[in-house]
Amino acid sequence: MAETVQQNRSRRSVELMLAEDVPALGSQGEIVQVRRGYARNYLLPQGLATMATESNKRQVEKHRKNLTELAKQKVVDLKKTAEAIGKYSVTIEAQANEEGHLYGSIGANDISKQLKTAGFAIEPDQVRLEGPLKELAMYTVKLQLHSEVEAEVKVWVVPAARG
Repeated sequence: MAETVQQNRSRRSVELMLAEDVPALGSQGEIVQVRRGYARNYLLPQGLATMATESNKRQVEKHRKNLTELAKQKVVDLKKTAEAIGKYSVTIEAQANEEGHLYGSIGANDISKQLKTAGFAIEPDQVRLEGPLKELAMYTVKLQLHSEVEAEVKVWVVPAARG
């Protein structure tokens, strides 16, 4: 009886390899079992999947290895960048009163802009501030370059030259 159920299922389903991420089904490169109608009417015509042939499986595995190598190299490069940023300090001029309180504040955008000017491709969402900088001082700011790579940069907030 169990064998018959298994045989019926195999006749009603087909093995596909996902070409794109499909919500509630799987991610790109995964091998999935789906009903023939779902494959024939949706996944294949939309280009979301392809037949899971041995050749396709080998290509995906080769591609996955290449992506893994690229990801490793990216982490190595980001660690070098983090080391270079650690030796660099950012100086930002701001208007402040006599006590050293800024009239505005310094945020992640300002720090990112200064780092980009210095040649570091740091986006504002990579700058980890506990809150905006509101006083003239030296701050150590964390940067999240990658899930595995963090850096710290010294940020000097100095009074703007009055002219």
